[in-house]
Amino acid sequence: MKRLGLPLIVLAGATRSTLAQAGDIVIDVAVEEEACPLGLSPTASTTAALAMGDALALALLERRGFRAEDFAARHPGGVLGRKLFLKVEDLMHRGDELPMVHESVSMRDAIVEMTRKRLGVAGVADRRGRLLGVLTDGDLRRGLERIPNLLAMPAGAIMTRNPKVIRPTELAESALNLMETHSITQLFVAASARRVPIGIIHLHDILRAKIA
Repeated sequence: MKRLGLPLIVLAGATRSTLAQAGDIVIDVAVEEEACPLGLSPTASTTAALAMGDALALALLERRGFRAEDFAARHPGGVLGRKLFLKVEDLMHRGDELPMVHESVSMRDAIVEMTRKRLGVAGVADRRGRLLGVLTDGDLRRGLERIPNLLAMPAGAIMTRNPKVIRPTELAESALNLMETHSITQLFVAASARRVPIGIIHLHDILRAKIA
């Protein structure tokens, strides 16, 4: 380190030690006695060194204005990196995987679509493709309890209206927070205020990405 011209900060329990003498800055982290009842194993001294090292790191972090984004950029594969970089569009289902039905189709056909796409939900759209509502497994169970001819009813009459949507450029963590806030497990993805779905993201997609 000296040959490289790097400043050396030493944490030492003995300020006259060889290591301390080599340091440009010496921080005394001596302890009166170790926690070890035999007085042999370094215990209190290692804790003191760890605490001082953390304090120095945090002081440097604040001094340099180090942000969570800077940390994530250096650890993109870690949990923080995934939280700050993975977007909804990176995880969402799209194209043929998107479960959608027209508001006029029968519930029988809507159930077929839900079963085929295997996401536990179907979006209900108008003739312009705009999302009007959703049909979930819960809607089906509640409908079967109160509507004798449920399977013949149009999807638009049973759906839950004005569902939550999210933009593809939002962070996947934002989708998770929205799901948790509203106790839902899926979100349709729309790129504009017209609410035309271009994808859907499921809670399981987020869990598989190890964001939660």
